[in-house]
Formats: sequence, structure tokens, C-alpha cells
Amino acid sequence: MITKQILIDEIEIKFRKSKRAKNIAIRIKPIDGVIVTVPRLSTIKNAENFVYQKLSWIKKNLIKIQKLQKAPTVFDSNKDYFTKFHKFRISQSGDKFFINKTRESIIANFPNNTDFKLPEIQNQIRDLLIEVFREEAKSYLPERTHLLASQKELQFQKVTIRNTKTRWGSCSFTNNISLSLHLMRLPNELIDYVILHELAHTLIKNHSSEFWNTLEAICPNSKVLNKKLKNYNLNIFYWR
Repeated sequence: MITKQILIDEIEIKFRKSKRAKNIAIRIKPIDGVIVTVPRLSTIKNAENFVYQKLSWIKKNLIKIQKLQKAPTVFDSNKDYFTKFHKFRISQSGDKFFINKTRESIIANFPNNTDFKLPEIQNQIRDLLIEVFREEAKSYLPERTHLLASQKELQFQKVTIRNTKTRWGSCSFTNNISLSLHLMRLPNELIDYVILHELAHTLIKNHSSEFWNTLEAICPNSKVLNKKLKNYNLNIFYWR
């Protein structure tokens, strides 16, 4: 659980207290960013000072991670890939393709002679994942939109889920909101940001300064979230 989150030299640093940690440790991971683990008997202030000492190392490794994040995942067998609500496992056995689904996991089994380097196999796996995202999006995004709209006292007509390739979301002149199923690949804070962005368009239909001020009022820290969103690509499948 994140204890504190601050910007240091325009880098978002997340601090997490741990009863098991013996030393302050810095991890840099795709999607999650920079996470600093702080031992129970140490202080966040000590951890901040440690981060300043390691700032050049953090910047150097952030560049490496960002390059990796721009490259699509090449899927392989006998590995687990986690969506928002499921564990997606690619297995390889026998001579038939089949899918086993449970409440929390999905297993896609390919025949033993499958060459996972082939583009058609990679595309087949991506198509399977898109259907997983579609199911997750339909069960999560409309409900989340209704909740955020209620909290912010905003109104819209309906929500539709689409496999969009150019925009995370949109809002029509009649206040119908369309959301991309690929939102399920984003951290929760960015999903909420996109939803609130579209809800703000129910009040203002353009991207004027008035719109951005309105968005900031209902979504504090919106500029930082918007900058984070630009690190993600609708057309690139990436997994940790």
C-alpha cells in the first residue's frame, strides 16, 4: 500500500512502508513507476533523502523502462499475463487448441507444434486478450462512470464500450459517452481520469481553458494524470 506520493525533479515517487524490509530500496517497474520501500523503523524523510542521492540512477533506469514500455509484448507459452481481473495463462500441450475459463483465470492452450514467433499466433493471442478486456470493461466501466458522475453531480445519457484505436474515450453532443475497452490496461487512477475527462465534456464540449479548469475542479491533479496517460499507447500490448 502506497504511504506517500510526491514529485521529485518532475519524477513521481511512490513511498511504501514495509514491516518486512530491512533497508530502503528503490524499484522501477513499467506502469508502476518508481516505488521506494521504507522499513518500518525508518522515516519517509530518510527515504526522500535517499532518493535524492540516487536521482541520476533513477533517471537513467527510467529511460530504459520507458523504451521497454514502447515495445509490444511477444507472447510465449507457459507464462502468466495479468489483466485487471484475470490471470491469463498461455499453455502448450496435446494437438488441439482450447480455452478454459474460471472466475479468476483464463487458460489458452495451444498444440505442442505451435510456433509462437509467427505473427498470426501473436495476433490470435492479442485477439483473445481483447475479448477478455471487452468482458472486463463491460462489467466495470459503466458502473464506474455512474459512480463518478453521481459523486461529481454530473449527468450523461449512456455509456458504450468499443475497441477504439485512436481515443481512450469521447463524449457526444447529446452526452453519450464512449469508452475504449483498452482502458482496462491502465492503472485505476488513469481510468478514472479518462472517465472524468469525458464527464467534464458533458458541461463543456471543447478543450478551452474553461474546460481544463472545470476538469481540474472535478479531478484534482488532472495535468499530471494527463501527462501520465501520454505514456500509454492504445495500439501497443505491454505486460510486466
